[in-house]
Amino acid sequence: MKDFWEKRYSEKELAYGIQPNLYFKEQLDLLKPGKLLLPLEGEGRNAIYAAKKGWDVTAFDFSKKAREKTLQIAKEHSVYLTYKLADVSSFSDETKYDAIGLIFAHLPPTQRKEFHDKCIKYLNPNGVIISQHFHPNQLNNNYSSGGPKEEKMLYSIETLKADFKKTSILDAEEKEIELNEGKYHQGKAFVTNFTTSNKVK
Repeated sequence: MKDFWEKRYSEKELAYGIQPNLYFKEQLDLLKPGKLLLPLEGEGRNAIYAAKKGWDVTAFDFSKKAREKTLQIAKEHSVYLTYKLADVSSFSDETKYDAIGLIFAHLPPTQRKEFHDKCIKYLNPNGVIISQHFHPNQLNNNYSSGGPKEEKMLYSIETLKADFKKTSILDAEEKEIELNEGKYHQGKAFVTNFTTSNKVK
């Protein structure tokens, strides 16, 4: 799998474009800038956007090529961010974050649950997790706009509600959208939008 992503990110063209994910952008723009964590960030489109908006950004991915591209683009845009080489199992951080962006961060069920538990622990009080993932309907409707080809790797609202049951849901929707994110996310897609907070009650 690592070889697959290194090959994809070695292409000259950015795999998912330079513009941020629209759902991530909409939700992030509602928040006051603070510390932001972006796991599985790839070539940095969301990290660059957030850094421009004044966020203190930490991103990570296991792809060396993705990190290299991100830091080069950040330099070109005169923004600073921290980008670590790690996967979800090896990443560890004592920092508390005001927001975490999980954008198409698909994982197998056991690894997914463990990592989502870690994400909750990484949040400051009232911290927010913003996520968009491909829904199981992505396979059922034979959409060709991207995503894992195994249903267990796709997330419904019920899946995310179960993982984040101790948090307060701010937004949750399953819907068909039109993706226009680089060459690999193009066309109709069925996604799950889910934003939640560990709001102090």
